[in-house]
Amino acid sequence: MKKINIFVIRLKRNLLPLLFLIFTISLVIFSSSNLEAAKSGLKLWASSVVPSLFPFFVATELLSYTNIPYLFGRVFKKFMKPIFNVRGEGSFALIMGWLSGYPVGAKIACNFRKSQVCSKEECERLLSFTNNSGPLFIIGTVGISLYGNYYIGILLMLTHILACITVGIIFRFWKSTESANSNVYSNDKNNKLSTYVNFSNLGEILSKSITNSISTLLMIGGFVVLFSIIISIMNSTNLTYILSIPFGVIFKFLKLPTSFIDPLITGVLEITNGISTISLIHVKNISLNIIFTAFLLGMGGISVFLQVLSITSKTDLSIKPYIYGKILQGIFASFYTAFFIYIFPFFNLNL
Repeated sequence: MKKINIFVIRLKRNLLPLLFLIFTISLVIFSSSNLEAAKSGLKLWASSVVPSLFPFFVATELLSYTNIPYLFGRVFKKFMKPIFNVRGEGSFALIMGWLSGYPVGAKIACNFRKSQVCSKEECERLLSFTNNSGPLFIIGTVGISLYGNYYIGILLMLTHILACITVGIIFRFWKSTESANSNVYSNDKNNKLSTYVNFSNLGEILSKSITNSISTLLMIGGFVVLFSIIISIMNSTNLTYILSIPFGVIFKFLKLPTSFIDPLITGVLEITNGISTISLIHVKNISLNIIFTAFLLGMGGISVFLQVLSITSKTDLSIKPYIYGKILQGIFASFYTAFFIYIFPFFNLNL
């Protein structure tokens, strides 16, 4: 028993170095396919992610140097507290998370914790439901660019928001018995952000906003390219096929096309690559493509999770509510999408 425990401890200690070593060796062995995957990921990031997210990243940064979050707090406190059990300022994270896309909602929630705008429990609740895909990505990139249909984008955006709200209502009970008033500012006029934008510091604030936005975009781009390479290595080593075997049994039992398994595994790793692959699958029942896409949009994938983890690691916030919340959001988003397609024939595009 002691030897087993020692082996487990050593395995945990050496697992990450071993994985990094295997990854490095795989880069050399599959250099040709990895190069193409990196180019594809970089092109996907530059053509889809940057145009849809950069303007909103800058706008969000600029707004953080104003009293807008506190104005939101006064306007929406009657809704946020009863529904989501967070103070009114949380509405800023929710709305900007909707408008901007991953990982803005999580970034604002962590900034609130650093600035003590909200308590630890409230910020963890915000993490569970405010980090979402933005309308430009869902409607523009997914709906119009990938599916060639504006109304598919509208449907996915609607169900994405509904799933987000549902998760927020569920997580209003997260640590609800603990104090939510410790280490936070009150909402009076004297308790505002230390730095506000004005004409004298406009250049400095604008420069900081652009720099921070570019830094976030580069991080996202790095994750997209990295996971594009990881997916390529998994395909080259047939690891994706091995992982798909147990899912094959489930899909056959549910009478679902097994052609969706590999793209779903890809999407769980990196959302943009996964949705792009799913949109290319030709089936008569195209509603399946849309439902699986809704699931990935809601869940976000491991790549987005690591982006959020890189942000939360600089705070005392737990990542658990984010993980539970995104899994639930993916499930609810796919359920709401199936419901709308079934109820409203307008959204049913099956051949």
